[in-house]
Amino acid sequence: MQISDQQHLTYCTNIHPGENWQAVFNSLERYVLPIKEKLSPDQPFGIGLRLSNKASQELGGGEPLEAFRNWLDEHGCYVFTMNGFPYGEFHGDSVKEKVHHPDWTTRERVYYTIRLANQLSALLPEGMDGGISTSPLSYKLWHEDIAERETAIVRSTEHLLEVVDHLFDIEERTGQHIHIDLEPEPDGLLEDSRETIDYWQRWLLPMGIEHFAGRLHIQEAESVIRRHVNLCYDACHFAVEYESPEEAIRLFREQGIQIGKVQISSAIKSLLPEKKKERQKFKKQFEVFNESTYLHQVIARDINERLINYPDLPDALAEIDDLDLKEWRMHFHVPLFIDHYHDLKSTQDEVIRLLDIQRREPFTNHLEVETYTWEVLPKGLQKDLKESIERELEWVKEQMLDT
Repeated sequence: MQISDQQHLTYCTNIHPGENWQAVFNSLERYVLPIKEKLSPDQPFGIGLRLSNKASQELGGGEPLEAFRNWLDEHGCYVFTMNGFPYGEFHGDSVKEKVHHPDWTTRERVYYTIRLANQLSALLPEGMDGGISTSPLSYKLWHEDIAERETAIVRSTEHLLEVVDHLFDIEERTGQHIHIDLEPEPDGLLEDSRETIDYWQRWLLPMGIEHFAGRLHIQEAESVIRRHVNLCYDACHFAVEYESPEEAIRLFREQGIQIGKVQISSAIKSLLPEKKKERQKFKKQFEVFNESTYLHQVIARDINERLINYPDLPDALAEIDDLDLKEWRMHFHVPLFIDHYHDLKSTQDEVIRLLDIQRREPFTNHLEVETYTWEVLPKGLQKDLKESIERELEWVKEQMLDT
């Protein structure tokens, strides 16, 4: 839904299980339509559409896509952003690091993303920019050393620039501005603001300018790359990395890195007691989040302000008695409207500060709530799904009010 002339707020439909098109469409009818009726009965309602590769193939580019466009028009809905990060299964079975597969070193990721771009082009309302969030190139732990990681970065960038070519051509033909939004996350090949900025400076822009040599002048090539490759700022991910929203947004602005989408999400954090005996209570509270579907990376901060990465929650739990560690932050998307769960806190305060920046000095057009963990949350946090989605969207709207 539109919350200002240019700002659009929605939730990501990766919340709903469904890897084929019919299942995706069923969830839109079951959830999106009543949510629209409740929150935006008289105005169009934007959808943050997640399509797996299989669902995207089934939707295709012919009659099913046209029928979907007609359905959107009939029900006062529109698609302005898509989640192209998870390629395959995202609910039920163990996803873990497979969420990155296939990564940007593969042709499969290129074909999938170009197909999503074509579908978004067919659905995007006139005069509106469209975005597709995607993997941070690859999963860092798949690449053993710096040399392997740099090889993966080069290959990924070559593939990403093929997609930029396609988006550039779409805009030349149709006037539609569609951007790919790279989404840094813990243990991604792009993990934090430092690695993201380094990637833009050392790899994306130099390789992109060379890629467009002969077609565009240097300044034009850089403008095209910056226009079509943006950043997806996932609030949970940056909070887990101990990055303040004020500093991160400032750095990206200074570097001219555009934020195509904010995924509004909240993580778990906690200061750790100084005595081992007292830590057992906190260990038990963290253990209730130890489920088998998703990766729940933990980043600890020690007494010397050093950050220590753990690939998943069990790895961190094994070292909770290390008294040099003073704080944990965990990648687990929890409801936006809670600020604590027992003795553990959420990073809701950082989400509020991020939205305050957006309210005062807007830096993106696309705002998307992304709490996809409802079915694996501890029982004490599980509520009616439709009501929970509505409550999160209403909570965001309240934060965006000019006070």
